[in-house]
Amino acid sequence: MRFLDGEISLLDTGWSLTLSASGAYARPLDIPAATEAIPAAVPGTVASALESAGRFKRNEPPPLIDKDAWYRRPLAGETPGPAVLRFEGLATVAEVFLGEEVILSSDSMFESHDVAVELTGNDILSICFRALKPHLDKPGPRARWRPSLMNNQGLRLIRTTALGFMPGWAPQVHAVGPWRPVSLIRPGMHQISQLSVSAGLEEKAGVLRVGFEYDGPAADLRLACNGRETICRASEGRYSAELCLPDIEAWWPHTHGKPSLYEVTLRIARQEFLVARTGFRSVLTDRGADGKDFALLVNGEKIFCRGAVWTTADIVSLPGDRASYQPWLRAAADAGMNMIRIPGIAAYESSDFFRLCDELGIMVWQDLMFANFDYPAADPDFMIHVKSEVRQLLQAVQASPSLAILCGGSEIYQQGAMLGLPERIWKGAFWEEFLAGLAAEHCLDLPYVPNSPSGGTLPFFSNAGIAHYYGVGAYKRPLDDARRANIRFAAECLAFSNLSARGRLAGGKAGIPRDAGADWDFEDVRDHYLQVLYNVDPGRLRQEDFDRYLKLSRAVTGEVMEATFAEWRMPRSSCNGALVFTYQDVMDGPGWGVVGTDGEPKPAWHALRRAFRPVHLVFSDEGNNGLDIHILNETAKPLDAVIEVTCLRDGRVPVVSGRRALTLTARGSESLACTDLFGAFFDTSYAYRFGPPSHDVTVARLSDAETGRIVAEAFHFPLGRAKAIHEATLATILTQDGEELRLEISSDVFAQSVSIDAPGFRASDNWFHLSPDRPKVIHLVSCSNASLQPKGTVRSLGSGPVVHF
Repeated sequence: MRFLDGEISLLDTGWSLTLSASGAYARPLDIPAATEAIPAAVPGTVASALESAGRFKRNEPPPLIDKDAWYRRPLAGETPGPAVLRFEGLATVAEVFLGEEVILSSDSMFESHDVAVELTGNDILSICFRALKPHLDKPGPRARWRPSLMNNQGLRLIRTTALGFMPGWAPQVHAVGPWRPVSLIRPGMHQISQLSVSAGLEEKAGVLRVGFEYDGPAADLRLACNGRETICRASEGRYSAELCLPDIEAWWPHTHGKPSLYEVTLRIARQEFLVARTGFRSVLTDRGADGKDFALLVNGEKIFCRGAVWTTADIVSLPGDRASYQPWLRAAADAGMNMIRIPGIAAYESSDFFRLCDELGIMVWQDLMFANFDYPAADPDFMIHVKSEVRQLLQAVQASPSLAILCGGSEIYQQGAMLGLPERIWKGAFWEEFLAGLAAEHCLDLPYVPNSPSGGTLPFFSNAGIAHYYGVGAYKRPLDDARRANIRFAAECLAFSNLSARGRLAGGKAGIPRDAGADWDFEDVRDHYLQVLYNVDPGRLRQEDFDRYLKLSRAVTGEVMEATFAEWRMPRSSCNGALVFTYQDVMDGPGWGVVGTDGEPKPAWHALRRAFRPVHLVFSDEGNNGLDIHILNETAKPLDAVIEVTCLRDGRVPVVSGRRALTLTARGSESLACTDLFGAFFDTSYAYRFGPPSHDVTVARLSDAETGRIVAEAFHFPLGRAKAIHEATLATILTQDGEELRLEISSDVFAQSVSIDAPGFRASDNWFHLSPDRPKVIHLVSCSNASLQPKGTVRSLGSGPVVHF
């Protein structure tokens, strides 16, 4: 129900929390007056309340599913009379009391509830979150398979998050409490329900379709958007309206255009109410000529989707407010990400998440919260909850243009297939028909994917449909496997133990993710590629030169990611998109995230930022066919540019070079053989090996023809990266122009993975390669509002001296 003119008060303060043994108290009056209580914020969790009280360590979390948690808040002073109490999310098995009367029983974390009440002016609101463990231990319908990812098989029967139940993936912080807002609503005269909003593009015109049920006094209802309006007509108790907007600006992912948004309002008897803020776009999938492809077409244009898999803004509090999301999502947009996937192992994010993605131009791949298990689709009570949560989700976010893909869940098909079960067992009507039907009912124009991964001969085969690709990564395949695997779309990929720029490795394996039951972890994966790329023995290097081991370890995962995306973004690549696993860490230490728990981007984030540029440059080593350069322009405007390619011996001496002016068409690409630029044969890739190698690095640079500004760079190492590590002498010049701080860095020789450490400041680029023929200008942005003069250091992978500025 949408209360258009109601008074809504957030009940976010004044709460207390009491923990008790499971089943110790049946009703609020049973709790002794002397029982200890601590302050608690709502929305929030038991873990966040305990943490605020200094009684909870997120990296050593005590179990929270074996206790009852009582939240209580007096409503004294509230005006007596009718009201509605709204509970937007209760985790998980909860009873709500007004005084001593039970007004709501809920056993799903993912459903919202409105409860009509009569206030007396002296009420006490209590919510008891019953211990979840007894419910998890209850037997249910027999499962046809048992996944090892989660440590409790009872999760398949309860609608709650898997976060906290995945050892090796995340700390076991259990979600308990009112994790979404609790509100007190005084209804006004006008209410609408069953709202449907569709904003699409048809023949370049915006078409807005809205339907709803209206509860209020008879009146003239009109739908308005962008200066146009139309009458809402009633039929069988439901109002509907269609509005054509010929001059509308389309919503685009930020990598390809402007994410234009418009307000949709409903006018009732001279009053105007905001119904939605939406954008006009079309989203289709292209399965290709062989039916095995998976590409996203936005407004008719094929989009290379790149980004990462979301975990949570904070695993302890599970926040859903704009302020908590904003730094994470802005950093994602700044990294050039145009898609974020909310996976089935996590939790639904709030409407604020989608509003920010709408504004920032980030598409959202939304999994429904199903992962790995054989769910009891034959249980009518279970299905009622599923239908309710999916409808509520889609009604809340259907107007968001950022919502691009709805997926039935994560790795259910894969789990059953990997255990050798036949397709008829794991590929059921629940995913293929029931959830697909709900998606079509509420989001007619939204592509639906039954499961991720899926679409191949077996769901985990990566050469068709949706893949979870870990050939490069967990399975330690060579870098060229990224091309050989023939990926169509990787909904997750490239998981590594990513080090932060300053963090040191703790003792043992703290903070390093691993798969349950595996005798290896993702530090072992990182060490494998450290040996492959830099030709060192990781174990020996760690013992003999730990600082150098850390330096190489910080650089290597970003190098692998950048090289892999270079393969996938080539014009002839079969890949249409890839999402890195994961976006942010959920625990301290070198986790999967490319951003740490503190919100600081890691070296891998900077590598992805370069790999995700809309105007981009990549090399491809074609063996005896030479070295090719590919230039991409995803923007809506043509670009006049100059391409230069230079081969350097000893990282310093140019042995051959070439340049060409060209015009990149809008949404276009161009591929060139380097020998076309040189004007004669040159063994750029050192494939023929006639005599000793002539160079150790090839540098390509794309510049704006008018301004000379460097748009993109690419590097190729014909002998491997280890042969191109030189002892570089770096120099810096720090200048300030108004509020803009510019750090110019130059080198006397090619320098690999130049890193800037400036406490309190964020560099516009970091962990980059630097050619000796042109300095690089880095912008330093203060992480606070204080006008401090930056101080820091610059160094490279070579053994040259550290430079202070």
